[in-house]
Amino acid sequence: MKILALLALIASPAVADEIWVTNERDDTISVIDASTLLVTRTIPVGERPRGITFAHDFSVVYVCASASNTVQVIDPVSGEILHDLPSGEDPEQFVLHPDGKHLYIANEDDAITTVVDVETRTVVAQISVGIEPEGMAVSPDGKSVITTSETTNMAHWIDTETKTIYANTLVDSRPRDASFVKNGTELWVSAEIGGTVTVFASSDQTELAKIRFEIPGVLPELIQPVGFVLTQDEKTAFVALGPANHVAVINAETYAVERYILTGRRVWHMAFNADETKLFTTNGVSSDVTVIDVGNETAETTIAVGRFPWGAALRVMD
Repeated sequence: MKILALLALIASPAVADEIWVTNERDDTISVIDASTLLVTRTIPVGERPRGITFAHDFSVVYVCASASNTVQVIDPVSGEILHDLPSGEDPEQFVLHPDGKHLYIANEDDAITTVVDVETRTVVAQISVGIEPEGMAVSPDGKSVITTSETTNMAHWIDTETKTIYANTLVDSRPRDASFVKNGTELWVSAEIGGTVTVFASSDQTELAKIRFEIPGVLPELIQPVGFVLTQDEKTAFVALGPANHVAVINAETYAVERYILTGRRVWHMAFNADETKLFTTNGVSSDVTVIDVGNETAETTIAVGRFPWGAALRVMD
């Protein structure tokens, strides 16, 4: 019996992790097998899906259906939409608090950040921020949430206990994405039109560094930093540069740009696979995903997905 069980285990196919990609124009999610690099499923969702994130235990996936003015909760196994959450107008990006219970949602049209309890499916608070909020980040200890406002050119620092803003910091034009790094001691904010990534000290919101980009043969106005991710050891950052069609590789300790990797057209957001050997970028205009070999820092292939892919998230399989 033990031999038969072992043979069955060997014969059964390995369960691969997945990369979930939201397609703005098709109102779908493309599910990519992170091992075979094939699209295995296409899931219909609400209108203009953008931000996407999984519950901490990967039991559900949350999707900002921006034009449907809702956050949809989806069963990742069946692809079924379980229910909608109240989200405010035009939810664009969001972040799930470490407690797994509260979603902080940027509402671009209303200049607010909406806080939703995902268990009771109710709005806990709505916090006034700057004009056209988009980027969202939460500190590892859960005490602070950041909303970036594209038109106000600010990062707003929100106290998650009082649900109030305790600081505002100016950034360069049209901030897009934000993330706490280095155990929450730093906040990074990308500025699309400003063409920079600004690094702040979380303790007092002072500016530590400003990262700039220059690609030979690419017009400066096309270099537009948007989404970015850091490796788990937080030594290396990858920054999507929009219509420059490149991802920048940054030494996160020195803030020096070390390399540029060519991708598809208008690279927007990205996600690692589970062991961080591959990085998947969403390329809006070319409607595909570039797969980057992280070790070699080179693009290895392209995967066709739906029209105008925007967000990306990793699903870790058991």
